[in-house]
Amino acid sequence: MRIKSSYLVKPHSKVRLSKISSSDTGDFKSEEAAKVVLAKHRDQLEVLQDVFYASQSKALLIVLQGMDTAGKDGTISHIFSGVNPQGCDVSQFKVPTPIEARHDFLWRVHSQVPPRGMIQIFNRSHYEDVLVPSVHKLISPDTVRKRLEDINKFESFLVDNDVLILKFFLHISHAEQTRRLKSRLDDKDKHWKLSDADLKERKFWPQYVDAYNGILSTTSHKHAPWFVIPADNKWYRNVAISAIIVDLLQSLKLKFPQPTVDVSKIKL
Repeated sequence: MRIKSSYLVKPHSKVRLSKISSSDTGDFKSEEAAKVVLAKHRDQLEVLQDVFYASQSKALLIVLQGMDTAGKDGTISHIFSGVNPQGCDVSQFKVPTPIEARHDFLWRVHSQVPPRGMIQIFNRSHYEDVLVPSVHKLISPDTVRKRLEDINKFESFLVDNDVLILKFFLHISHAEQTRRLKSRLDDKDKHWKLSDADLKERKFWPQYVDAYNGILSTTSHKHAPWFVIPADNKWYRNVAISAIIVDLLQSLKLKFPQPTVDVSKIKL
């Protein structure tokens, strides 16, 4: 998988999120200009997803990770609003249920992997089972290392079985998270989005940054790349991610399958 992007985490590179801009807007000078391009990407994605679904030769797994309020839900709604729901689905991984916790940490994830022809979006993912236990010291550093090795092998196995993988880290600053939380506090219609857990986790910001540095440095590969997307500006986040997805799907050069009937002989 070859995708040109300045946000690509090169394999074996050492990531330091503190050194990466969360407010970059690339070549765009305004939100209005980005919205025009995003609309074009949505139109392209609608067409590309149609042939992707029909060909059933590949599956696409899109992983979205980020701090609370980074905009995972918004990313999905803004980019995939024109996609046929028949060929696209979303999975969300929260605290493991009692039965899930009794299995290996990838057990609940594998059942959500997309079949050929489908686009599956992970709104949080298998990386949560490394991230949160690591931050709260529920697992040892050795277990963290082993789980990341297991994830690398798991993703390699999926790729060997025709699953394309794109992983996006939505990179926001602590100040931007503060602004978004304050916006939710000021708007009673957004109070439902607030939770005690999110506010408590905010205190562990430095630990989460360290954990993500390790994850991004260890699990970005040519076949399953990570992209660190500047996400302080929601409008740029959307167009930056949609550009990468469209680029990948176009590169496949998929075609509709041959008809199973002789169309020339059909009379209505």
